Amino acid sequence: METNVVDLAQLRRGCAQCSLQQLCLPAGIGQQDLQQLDDIVRRRRPVATGERLFRPGDALTSVYVARDGAFKTVSTSEDGGEQVVGFHLPGELIGLDALGHGRHRCEAVALTTANVCEVPFEQLATVAAQVPSLQQQLLRVIGQSVGRDQDHLGMLVRRQANERIALFLHGLGERLRNIGESGSRYRLPMSREDIARYLGLALETVSRGFTRLQEDGVVAVTGRRIEILQPDELARLAHGGEPAPPVQRRARS
Repeated sequence: METNVVDLAQLRRGCAQCSLQQLCLPAGIGQQDLQQLDDIVRRRRPVATGERLFRPGDALTSVYVARDGAFKTVSTSEDGGEQVVGFHLPGELIGLDALGHGRHRCEAVALTTANVCEVPFEQLATVAAQVPSLQQQLLRVIGQSVGRDQDHLGMLVRRQANERIALFLHGLGERLRNIGESGSRYRLPMSREDIARYLGLALETVSRGFTRLQEDGVVAVTGRRIEILQPDELARLAHGGEPAPPVQRRARS
């Protein structure tokens, strides 16, 4: 029988000591209000790779914040096809898909080992009603989530394959910078199959796109490790620019 080693000191850390406080919470929230929020965080628990936080049809009981690690949200069509609808990094709320109908329309799966904070939704709503700054922050986070969904839909509808891949890498780098990590050198927590399902592309198309970006000197790819060599060029491609033409080799005389 496997035994998970739990870091009790890590799990006991409250919101006031959490390194993600400024991402999850508004600056200037009072200590008493912060304690109110900290009191309702039900569990700070480890999550294994592949473990699910919720499944389609589950009632909305809690929302989650990854303290570390990464997650994907996946929806399944009637014919059994899977579509990755989002990736979630530390400090980002998971579970907002159920806000409209009270039940989850997708499942959240851990891409890596992680630690999450689980926050009962009804209690969170009650505390937010009493703490205006927290309520404003929740509305901002919900708005950001809606914005990412709209960007994702627009990308799937309008963008060519090379644009989708460039936009994905560019956007992921920006999100990593927002949590204090490098946006130019990072390890992808998701597989290329997951990227393909997120971008609405064939796996072979994603692999060719990575190869093309590497051959053009825009990125360096080693397995899941990415280094952005030409950030300006990547940003240009992400916003609709055409790939630079290949360098013509001079014929030998």
